[in-house]
Amino acid sequence: MLCNYGSSSKYKKLDSKLERKMIEMKGSASGQSNFKSIDSIILRFPQFREGLRNLRGVFKQYDEDSNGTIDREELNRCLEKLQLHFTKEEVEDLFHSCDIDGSEGIQFNEFIVLLCLIYLLMKPSSSPDNTLKMHSLQLEATFDTIVEAFLFLDKNGDGKLNKKDVMKALNEASPWKRSPARVTRTRFKEMDWDKNGKVSFREFLFAFINWVGIESDEELPDSGT
Repeated sequence: MLCNYGSSSKYKKLDSKLERKMIEMKGSASGQSNFKSIDSIILRFPQFREGLRNLRGVFKQYDEDSNGTIDREELNRCLEKLQLHFTKEEVEDLFHSCDIDGSEGIQFNEFIVLLCLIYLLMKPSSSPDNTLKMHSLQLEATFDTIVEAFLFLDKNGDGKLNKKDVMKALNEASPWKRSPARVTRTRFKEMDWDKNGKVSFREFLFAFINWVGIESDEELPDSGT
């Protein structure tokens, strides 16, 4: 998957909001989690895959010209139909933050990230009229569980991941059988696309969707390279 990180500053505003949201949710979780190890997350991949693939129909609905991407006009109409009210600047932030290949169009995997970010940022909302209604309890549960997976990896609760967090999570279930350093470096590299040593929730989402493998007809990249 090609990534466009020529100007990381354009992601900072949204990533800062997500970081604060993660810190808030980590605090409210009080250390409780359904995940006890990285293996417990991997075992849920089939459920994640099924839940996220259900968005294919939603994507096709808003991809009005059926060209495989959602452009700005289609995104604006999508948000209107979902009864979400954003400023022009906020829509641009979302668009640029999810259009990671710089194609000026939101592809299916990017659309999943976009909806998950909106769902997260609008929940809970001080304005009930501006809360994303997924119309699918399964999808909401999928997004909530992905957030929970991130919080499990965020060991120090600062709203972002670092290599120490990932290493600790990979070795948590079996400290006597530590994962090779090469594996830890590879997994972290897959998430840290802008190579700043920290992984935002947005970066984590893109990597996580890739690991889950929502596109069964596409060959996933070799993580060993």
